Amino acid sequence: MRSRKILWGLSLFGYLLFSFWYTNTSGPLSASEVEHYLSKAQALGGSDEALRRLRSFLQSDSGNQFLMVNNIDMNETPGDVAGSQPGESSDQIMDRYMEHMYPALFTRASHPIFFGNAVHTSLDVVGIQNAEVWDRAAVVRYRSRRDLMDITTNPAFAGKHHFKLAALTKTIAYPVESQLYLSDPRFLLALIILCITALSDIVVFGRRR
Repeated sequence: MRSRKILWGLSLFGYLLFSFWYTNTSGPLSASEVEHYLSKAQALGGSDEALRRLRSFLQSDSGNQFLMVNNIDMNETPGDVAGSQPGESSDQIMDRYMEHMYPALFTRASHPIFFGNAVHTSLDVVGIQNAEVWDRAAVVRYRSRRDLMDITTNPAFAGKHHFKLAALTKTIAYPVESQLYLSDPRFLLALIILCITALSDIVVFGRRR
């Protein structure tokens, strides 16, 4: 009986540890944090309009996770870009940008949750120009707006951002807070751990009986 309690206890502890790390426990951004991140964004060369939108986004922080939805049109002829090898494709140039992004994302419990290539041009376009052609779509999960700002205001990120600009012809990125998110790793991990622990219980302790 003691061994069974250890089995289930370790599984529960592991799940709670992951959930604590994966969930924002620091609450919404404070007013001082908003000003701190805005000053860092301004120092990196943000325009007045971009800073205005950023302020609104940060001040409305709920403290919840959010998803960044990206529509992407890759640049077919990016040309030679400083810091890259001559003749590199837009995908190769974008990879240079993501070399910083992936580690920064994963260490902050943020990560891509969807990526796919477009199979056709837009089937319905209303109220927007030059929106017929897109190459791919991606959705990235962020643990919090604080994590996003820690990434984007890092000088190392600013030094890589020109790769992204060169690799793209156009892009639209906007944040959403999920109301239905069945692929949340906390939900999936709970199911996986429950199944593995239950099977281990049956195999190990069922045989002892």
